[in-house]
Amino acid sequence: MPSSLPSRATREPIFQLPTVVLVSIAVLIGIHALRTFVLSEEVDFEWLIAFAVVPARWAVAYGGVNAQDIISSLQGNGDMETLPLALAQYVLSDEGGKPWTGLTYALLHGSWTHVLLNCVWLAAFGTPLARRFGPARFLALAAVTAFVGAVLYVLMHAWQVLPLIGASGAVSGMMGAAAWFMFAPPSFNAEGRMNEPHERHRETLRGLIANRQVMLFLVIWIVINYFSDAFARPLGVTDVSIAWEAHLGGFFAGLALFPIIDPLRPRHHP
Repeated sequence: MPSSLPSRATREPIFQLPTVVLVSIAVLIGIHALRTFVLSEEVDFEWLIAFAVVPARWAVAYGGVNAQDIISSLQGNGDMETLPLALAQYVLSDEGGKPWTGLTYALLHGSWTHVLLNCVWLAAFGTPLARRFGPARFLALAAVTAFVGAVLYVLMHAWQVLPLIGASGAVSGMMGAAAWFMFAPPSFNAEGRMNEPHERHRETLRGLIANRQVMLFLVIWIVINYFSDAFARPLGVTDVSIAWEAHLGGFFAGLALFPIIDPLRPRHHP
């Protein structure tokens, strides 16, 4: 008598995240674990200087700023042994702006709280994007938004010698990109099945502006990022400074880039 039981038990995948998102999270956590548990403090410092964005270094290399002017401004406070002064003398003695740091800075983080928070948001907003247009466009979006976030931060803090690190600019870019379709009204495919959020057609620019949910999301996101640096550390949310300018640059870069690389056409408005 034939058995009604399946010959092989079906297995649900342990992780429902797209491969590119899982790999990205693994890389971020792996690099921070390597820096924390394997590298010596001296080697870790060399990594930080080599791969983080140092605004003053970019300002000298690409903005026509004189390195001695930055050093003199730090000497003007009367303390000749300050950490920023020593860091400026060390970093600015090396010629070249290291433009690749506009990408590699996103791989470094200041604490476990910093990297894990970014990974949570990466999983939340990166997943629908990766499912929507695949790993190549996902990585391109992450790279462009990270770089734009770094550029805006440098423009706002051109003489700063403290390094900028973290994937927050790229993650913010994913939030901006997802705003085009995450708040679109539910839609159905030809078989009558409701589309998943990543399957929805994006809003047109006019529809995006008219969508109250999108506008509310934008306002709340900007306000939270603007005030996060003032309140996050005192409240114990994180122990590193929050570069809200990089978040802002990445967010609006993602908002602008998404319609260009999105494989689906805009939603039709009756």
